[in-house]
Amino acid sequence: MPVTVIIHIANEEPILGELEEVPAITDNLLVVQNVRRKDGKDVSYLADDVTTVIWPWSRINFVEIMPSEEEDQIIGFVRE
Repeated sequence: MPVTVIIHIANEEPILGELEEVPAITDNLLVVQNVRRKDGKDVSYLADDVTTVIWPWSRINFVEIMPSEEEDQIIGFVRE
C-alpha cells in the first residue's frame, strides 16, 4: 500500500507524492510516484507524462508522512 508523503526539497515548494514503503536509513535516493503540488496541480519543472521521480537525499530537507486511511479510523482515548 503506498504511503502518502509531503516532501520538502531545498529551495522549492513542498510537493506531495507516494512511496512504496518508508525509506530505510541506508537509502541514498528517494523514489516518489504520482508527484504533484500540495494543491493537486502539476509540478512545473517536471514533464507532463512523468510518473516516477528519483531524488538524492542531499536535495531533501525533510519528509512528512501523512496518516493512512487505516490510521484515521483508529479511535484513541476519549475523555468524557
